[in-house]
Amino acid sequence: MIKKVNNFINGRFESSTNKTIPVWNPQNGEKLTEVTCSSNNDLNNAVSSAKSAFNSWSNLTLKERVDFFYEFRNNLKKNIKSLAEIICQENGKTFEEAKAEVLKGIELTEFACSMPQIINDEIQEVSKGVECRSSHLPLGVVASITPFNFPIMVPMWTIPNALVLGNCMILKPSEQTPLGALKIAELLKLSGLPNGVFNIINGEKNIVENICDHKDISAISFVGSTKIAKKIYQRSTSNLKRCLALGGAKNHLIVLPDANNEMASNDIIASMSGCAGQRCMAASAMVAVGKIDHIIDKIYDKAKTIIPGKNLGSVISKDAKNRIEKYIDEAEKGGATVILDGRNTKVSGKENGYYVGPTIIDNVKPNMKIAQDEVFGPVLAIMRTNEVDEAIKIENESLYGNAASVYTQNGSLANYVTEKMNAGMVGVNIGVPVPREPFSFGGWNESRFGVGDITGKSSINFWTRLKKRTSKWNTSAKKNWMS
Repeated sequence: MIKKVNNFINGRFESSTNKTIPVWNPQNGEKLTEVTCSSNNDLNNAVSSAKSAFNSWSNLTLKERVDFFYEFRNNLKKNIKSLAEIICQENGKTFEEAKAEVLKGIELTEFACSMPQIINDEIQEVSKGVECRSSHLPLGVVASITPFNFPIMVPMWTIPNALVLGNCMILKPSEQTPLGALKIAELLKLSGLPNGVFNIINGEKNIVENICDHKDISAISFVGSTKIAKKIYQRSTSNLKRCLALGGAKNHLIVLPDANNEMASNDIIASMSGCAGQRCMAASAMVAVGKIDHIIDKIYDKAKTIIPGKNLGSVISKDAKNRIEKYIDEAEKGGATVILDGRNTKVSGKENGYYVGPTIIDNVKPNMKIAQDEVFGPVLAIMRTNEVDEAIKIENESLYGNAASVYTQNGSLANYVTEKMNAGMVGVNIGVPVPREPFSFGGWNESRFGVGDITGKSSINFWTRLKKRTSKWNTSAKKNWMS
């Protein structure tokens, strides 16, 4: 066991405070370690370190910066198993899920390595003898605040792209899952990244607020709940910072009678139960259109093969377990039918772990809390309607707008539904419609605050600023620049 997780500042693990936060293994309820609860002095030191490193780092060519991330990618590949084991310990995922998360982190790093082929300065002769040119320049010191549910992958949404583009970064990981970030720092250092380019500050609410307020931090990305995303966006932008804050989700799967039974049932269960439902792309709400009891029966059969402790991981904490089970209780009391009940789940040998079994609730009404709120657990709420337009209306009335999918074998109907869905990421016959690089990740409405995205090609605009230069060298030109 690591005795204490310190901050990572200027290439060293250190902290100026003895105050710590316990970190628990959600699979067995045992204490893993403690993490530093940083002071504002720690943050100032990290920012100062990043500022000092910025001049030399930003003056490297894009290709020179990328070289460090080729090496980082290689070190990630060498450490897939150890990284996956860390995720299992601190997050509660199954090993297969944890490994998939690491592989996605590698993919994100590979995309960053392709930046020299993606970014091209625009040059054009706009009038005779007059040339205009635009260039992407780094912002300076930036910050990334990341959640517990993907302790490796979500930091990889921001770290490679932001640093390759010439910025220096302060990472604030979730205090519930600090070990993944620790390993990332170790591998970046091993890859030769100069001191100060990447720093980690651990802590709780106060350190997040100080990041939002810090005068030398130019941009902030956040991934987490809508409640916190809104606060961070408001606080950051009130301090005139660039901010993109990704919030929660309530993703709907609209299932039509002609859907492929095998594909739909497999996908829906995988989407609902993957990562114990603790992902913003989880299908937590299904809208059944017409007579699809044959599909629901198949979903039920497949859900029964999901076994907590084997192919279903734990949720993050005891509080999370209690909150999820409360949603199920309230839905049942409100008249919904719990056809598969994951409450009070115990895993042999891990009786103190935070497990919720796969849960399916039928006859849910759109006005129930379980139909409206982000449950963040392996729970599927099924609403019924006989009309496609009514199903679309249910999806569109959600405050969120992260993702939605439709299951049908009718191409024109699929197009109709996806065009009408009020969500930033939509899918056809796919339970987790996550775009892959170079396409960017991001929802609409209360699932995102700010403009653009922090991944894929869209991240280039977020992590850089444009400089436009207009030049004239032809002294004999008879036309002025306005011509």
